[in-house]
Amino acid sequence: MMKKRILVATIAALAATGAQAADMNKVLRVAFNVPETGFDPAKVSDTYSGAILENVFDPLVTYDYLARPAKVIPNTTVALPTVSADGKVYTFKLKPGIYFAPDAAFKGQKRELTAADYAYSIKRHLDPTINSPWSFLVDGRFAGVDALVKAAGKGALNYDTQVEGIRVLDKYTLQLTLNEGNYNFLQILAMPAFGAVAREAIEAYASNTNAKPVGTGPYTLKEWKPGNKIILEANPNFRKLVINGQTLPKVGRVEVSIIEEEQPLWLAFVNQQLDISGIPQAALQEALVIDPKNPLNVKLQDKYAKQGIQLERKKDLEITYQFFNMQDPVVGGDAKEKIALRRAIAMAFPRNETIAAIRRGQAVPVHYVIPEGVAGHNPAFKGAVKYDPAAANALLDRFGYKVGADGLRTQPDGKPLSIEMATGTSGIDKQWNEYWQKAFDSLKIRLTFKYGKWNELNKANRQNKLQMWGLAWGADYPDGENFMQLLYGKNAGDANSANFKNAEYDRLFEASLQLPDGAERNKLYDAMNKIVVAQQPWIFGDTRIRSSLAHRYVKNFKLHPLLNTTWRYIDLQK
Repeated sequence: MMKKRILVATIAALAATGAQAADMNKVLRVAFNVPETGFDPAKVSDTYSGAILENVFDPLVTYDYLARPAKVIPNTTVALPTVSADGKVYTFKLKPGIYFAPDAAFKGQKRELTAADYAYSIKRHLDPTINSPWSFLVDGRFAGVDALVKAAGKGALNYDTQVEGIRVLDKYTLQLTLNEGNYNFLQILAMPAFGAVAREAIEAYASNTNAKPVGTGPYTLKEWKPGNKIILEANPNFRKLVINGQTLPKVGRVEVSIIEEEQPLWLAFVNQQLDISGIPQAALQEALVIDPKNPLNVKLQDKYAKQGIQLERKKDLEITYQFFNMQDPVVGGDAKEKIALRRAIAMAFPRNETIAAIRRGQAVPVHYVIPEGVAGHNPAFKGAVKYDPAAANALLDRFGYKVGADGLRTQPDGKPLSIEMATGTSGIDKQWNEYWQKAFDSLKIRLTFKYGKWNELNKANRQNKLQMWGLAWGADYPDGENFMQLLYGKNAGDANSANFKNAEYDRLFEASLQLPDGAERNKLYDAMNKIVVAQQPWIFGDTRIRSSLAHRYVKNFKLHPLLNTTWRYIDLQK
């Protein structure tokens, strides 16, 4: 325990030093099972791209690697910010001597990180020409910024205009003034999306900022073959993290392969072509001894335990869901027959069966928009509909979805009824599709699939081109706000993939922003969840229990509830 306390204290007091650099002979090999979309913090929001952002860019604050529950600590600042008595004014003091990775955009000069870089980076999320998926986190938050955005219209933001809410007091001092106090503000600033970019680099690579990330983080992007491979190398300008006398990062190179199919991914780990890996769903029974009476009680199979393979498990702070596009003329809208259609589809899907068969019992059902472990969750609320295909068919009959001569239902106005669901192309996607096909067949509704890579479907989703699709949302910060905003009307087209717009929901959400975590706010969350249940913009899915493995030679391996990766803390001793 004493050693752990020392380690935690040392992480919390990260020191700048010129100690030994990362060992370029140490190569950490990992994999994503979904393609990334790019590496501009203001333009991407998927987990896989975020894992790279987390290692290339530096937010003002971050999370202690070991502290549980998660604890915000200084990152590029000398301390946590000073905060005014009303909770609106945050003043950050940056550490001098932090430098961006070498890049041609700096014309041979060593470029120091300054307060102006953070001001510029935050403003980029408000730029109408960027259309940041994270704009909802900053839109309307900062004093005087609304006028700046309004002046831009549909054009580029004037970054040189001084505003009260985002002020550079001197080279190393940034002051942020909020319109209203926010109890999650530091956790929001710890997200990879708010890592500092350099204006020179953004302007130099304006034609494709997603391909040329330049930051102050522990790694730089050495190579990128989209959807195939990502290679990071240690940033030679990175301020070193010193923990128990050791300088981090230890690993000089991180190689990320994109392996979408489950069997090749599992074989790559077993054959030591990957050093760290999650356990694909198809390999869960091979890798784990699962207690049939309690599927969440697991241990490693003996053959892997004897190899010294390490097992780490955590219940994700996430929800999965299938959304309906609420602006779609067939499945959207708030008319009673449209709600009945969505409700019937939800009632026909055997969620418990997919948890048992596909997840191998390594998940729990979702009943509330906010998952367990996140402030605001209500374990007593049971929002998911009951599986009942017979009642679902009766509901469709009642609201005029008649069965035609071809054995398929029509819409109440007699037009053909056909629904398109977006899906990936992997083997596991095919398993899910079989269950969805059976569900629609049981309702006598024609179902077609729109196939595509995840990044392609994500682009189509943001363009409002998908009728139904399944997504997961993990906690960017551990508060209910982060999940309830998924159905906030102003976020339609961004985080609100369902394009759900309900005036009462929006009113309650805006009221909840003024309250701290507690009983009063929880009442608002319950009321919002009741609206979701009544309108059925989603079909609730599950929350996964993740099992991750590392080979015996991987040191310092530990999962974090909020950090995407732990690469900077890993050492390899083969």
